[in-house]
Amino acid sequence: MLAEAGFASVVCPVFAEDDPEVLPEDVAVQPLNKVVRDCDLCIVIGGDGTILSVVRQLHDLPIPILGVNLGTKGFMTALEPEDLSLILDAARGDYKISRRMMIEVCLVRNGQVIYTDHALNDIVLHGYGDCIQLTASCDGDTITSFSGDGIILSTPTGSTGYSMSAGGPIVEPDAENLIISPICAHVMGARSFVLDPQRTIQVKTEKLHGRRAYMSVDGNPVMDLENGDIVRVFRSSHYTNMANLGLKSFYEIAYDKLR
Repeated sequence: MLAEAGFASVVCPVFAEDDPEVLPEDVAVQPLNKVVRDCDLCIVIGGDGTILSVVRQLHDLPIPILGVNLGTKGFMTALEPEDLSLILDAARGDYKISRRMMIEVCLVRNGQVIYTDHALNDIVLHGYGDCIQLTASCDGDTITSFSGDGIILSTPTGSTGYSMSAGGPIVEPDAENLIISPICAHVMGARSFVLDPQRTIQVKTEKLHGRRAYMSVDGNPVMDLENGDIVRVFRSSHYTNMANLGLKSFYEIAYDKLR
């Protein structure tokens, strides 16, 4: 379709298990990191997880992403399968940019930063099947301390994901906030918090006593946690640009997908 309309395009498998042999022989296939700097628009066919994987591969490049939903909910996608013809409108530049805040995470162990990363959706601290003790603070002031399954530190884009399932608020994706959502906390007073984007959240792992825990960035298990580890989360200087064709408002999408 794009080629027939005069647009140069290339297919980039997102996951290692994607099989390029199922494509026609005349379709160009290349790794995303080889062509991304020459792209004007990145069309992602899949679900929210596929988009998150592409965002990680784009790093800080401000290339607009147009999502076509082949997943389940698809809150981050602009088009459904029946809207495929509108891809040509997007290729012609007929879209608006939805600028999405990202967050940065630093893992501090014994006073040293041992890992940094960026997330569009969320940072999750979780036990491996055991309750873990966590203390969360904002700019040095304690917000909550509890034993439970874990905690989610989310962006507005991620508010309709795991955070919502854990009882967190739904926030407009173009907003800029930091969202804290405890997961199955063993304390009556554990509630979600929506913070100013200028804040810095700090979460400390305590009293693990041999229990295992991990930190996940946008759904990717990346680091096992140890007792006394400190996870700092704050607004990133990076943003993700989502192409919005204006078919539905965020409220219409949320109403349709959450009924």
